[in-house]
Amino acid sequence: MHPAVTARIAAARAAERRSPALAARIALPLFTRSLPTQTVRAHDAGVHDQARRSTIRVRGRDLAAYEWGSGADTILLAHGWRGRASQFAPVIRELRAEGFRLVAFDAPANGDSPGRRTDIRDWLAAIEALQSRHGRFHAIVGHSFGSLAALTAVREGTAAGGVVAIAGMSSARHLVDAFAGGLQLGGRTADALGSAFVARVMPGLPEADVWDRFDAAAHPLPADVPLLVVHDRGDREVAVAEAERVHAAHGERSRLVLTSGSGHTRVIGSDAALDAVTAFATGGLAAVDAAGLGRAAHQSRV
Repeated sequence: MHPAVTARIAAARAAERRSPALAARIALPLFTRSLPTQTVRAHDAGVHDQARRSTIRVRGRDLAAYEWGSGADTILLAHGWRGRASQFAPVIRELRAEGFRLVAFDAPANGDSPGRRTDIRDWLAAIEALQSRHGRFHAIVGHSFGSLAALTAVREGTAAGGVVAIAGMSSARHLVDAFAGGLQLGGRTADALGSAFVARVMPGLPEADVWDRFDAAAHPLPADVPLLVVHDRGDREVAVAEAERVHAAHGERSRLVLTSGSGHTRVIGSDAALDAVTAFATGGLAAVDAAGLGRAAHQSRV
């Protein structure tokens, strides 16, 4: 960890004893900063290099956009915080072989896109821009933060035949609590951090309204949109309970696939995830059920 980051964390912990609000102000730059960007992993480079590249204009910035395959049905891939489109290389290989067109983007300050800071509004705007270019999505596959963005986008009007949420959280508020917990900061500081973040990113809006908007369990997908949830039981960044909360909120139109030993990022390329995503893309929930890959909301926890 960079010495400056370590020093800021220590300063936030020390300030918390006097003022949670002060501790939150000290920690806020760490919470909103998406740098450093992730480089393309060696085993993803082949797929990354094969992409047809372009740009999309999103909130005043030109972002990197990618396309693979040439099928009639388009699947959008939405990466997570401090992620990049190339992380979906295993999914792209599988779904391109099934005849799909795959499209993706790098959010601001992520991957090959410029910038220093970003927030969920950039993900939503990028999804909208790619829908304008490609039309209705056969499905959207999101990882981590990208899952929450995908769920929010479809609930707010993006046309998609289904959503896959891999290693995703149920709500934006979870991000605040998890970040504060990772820095060993208490609940009062987490509350202050959340308030400071909302005031900076969406000034003038009631804080409760912001958290409510980005709660995928409190506000499920439209009734005709099926959901596939994939999560690793040992995920240390987003607890599996988050996946279970989203899954339960969608009832019989959701299937939950739990893996073991893949963690937060490697789950994208796990055999169970690839099998489930491919079945869902080619045959919907019925294909997931036929392959015995997921469990419905009424089934007991494994």
